[in-house]
Amino acid sequence: MNEKKYNSLRWFWGSLSLQKKVNYLTASGAAVVILSIIANFMVAGFGMRGFSSVLRNNSQSLAFWSAMENEKNAFASYIKDDTKDSREVYEKACRNTKKAVDQLPYDYKKTGRYQYAKVWSIRNMYENYAVYRDKFHKLTKQDPDYTEKLYTIYRVQAYLTAYAGQLEQMTVKQGNESYEKKRYLLVIVPAASLIWGGASLLFVKLLNRSINRSIIRPVVELAKDSTRIGKNDFSGEDVKREGDDEIARLVRAFSAMKSSTRGYISALTEKHEMEKQLDVVRLQMLKNQINPHFLFNTLNMISSMAQIEDASVTERMISALSSLFRYNLKSTDSVMPLERELKVVQDYMYLQQMRFGQRFQYITDCSPQTLDILIPSFSLQPLVENAVIHGLSKRSRGGKILIRSWLKEGKLVISVADTGEGIDHEKLEEIRCSLRDGEEKKTGIGVGNIYRRVHGMYKDGEVSIYSAPLKGTAVQLSFTPEYQKNS
Repeated sequence: MNEKKYNSLRWFWGSLSLQKKVNYLTASGAAVVILSIIANFMVAGFGMRGFSSVLRNNSQSLAFWSAMENEKNAFASYIKDDTKDSREVYEKACRNTKKAVDQLPYDYKKTGRYQYAKVWSIRNMYENYAVYRDKFHKLTKQDPDYTEKLYTIYRVQAYLTAYAGQLEQMTVKQGNESYEKKRYLLVIVPAASLIWGGASLLFVKLLNRSINRSIIRPVVELAKDSTRIGKNDFSGEDVKREGDDEIARLVRAFSAMKSSTRGYISALTEKHEMEKQLDVVRLQMLKNQINPHFLFNTLNMISSMAQIEDASVTERMISALSSLFRYNLKSTDSVMPLERELKVVQDYMYLQQMRFGQRFQYITDCSPQTLDILIPSFSLQPLVENAVIHGLSKRSRGGKILIRSWLKEGKLVISVADTGEGIDHEKLEEIRCSLRDGEEKKTGIGVGNIYRRVHGMYKDGEVSIYSAPLKGTAVQLSFTPEYQKNS
């Protein structure tokens, strides 16, 4: 059920427009901020109201107690030394006491009955005391009841002072009791504020996640994909976005445009390749207009003339050249027996030895079991030709070319090695990379063609090149043969 609600909520959110999403997110953020401010004001208001009431009551009770003490002391000084200054101090103390009495808390609902009763007693006693005190000041020391009334005032002042102390103690006690009753609120309210703050942070995190998933991430992925497309790279995965808002529609339109552009470029590439192949076919057709039979007949005629004139070397060279031409022009099979390929290489090396003399030595060491195995046609002569041109012809003392073949765990291994100049490590790595990437400009058409055919015709086909400067080069073909010559 929860998963259904979640999916329903995701569908609802995805169906909203981008403007509505921004409005919802803005309103949610504003609500979080406003509720947080209200919670802080509630905490601050509770603390200020509770403590200010307690402090105000304590301050008023203490002010009356202090004022009563000052009035009592000022009265004693005035009686002892009746001067203008002492009288002014005394009158001021009386005014302060009257003011302090009037400011005492006198609200039954706020103070409670005990404190209310105490304040009521103090106010009545002070009013009677003030009347009695004012009448006393009209007496002289010669009056017979002067001393008795003086001590009466002293006693009343002592009572009022004692009542003031009791009121102060009562106020402090009630303040403590009030604080103890409300102290749990001082824990609950901050705890509630912390919980609300945590919930607000979680909500903000969810909002951020939603914005990132709905808006930011698709836009960033679109930017990255557009950068790759700008570099003519359409290999990246299509950006995916659920929902039906403006971002989702933009993502789908971009993906459709990318797919269309990729298909268009692919069609153009295929068309270009077809045009290149057509040009090759047209060139080959032009070449084929020269009848190869004319070439063979001419070479045979020259060979016959050389035989009549007893020029055996010339006859052998022409026969070898004729065999090479016949093999190149008439052979249409994709595979040939290894023995037939070796015969072509032998004719080629005979011509090269006649050209360069005894500088070149040609050696074959092929297992008899491998001679009847079919291998890709025209795969040895280009390797031998590379060995002659790039390896041995640059050395004044010549060198050797060794062709070996053997079977190893069901695989045919053919090695064409020379003792020529060799290849440095950097150049060798460049050639290997070019073979893997199919760049024939750096490897030559012959080697690149052999590499592609061996890998294309055999699942486990491999073409490896080993070389070192001044130590020669070896090209090794290995594959599991699928066809053999019929016996």
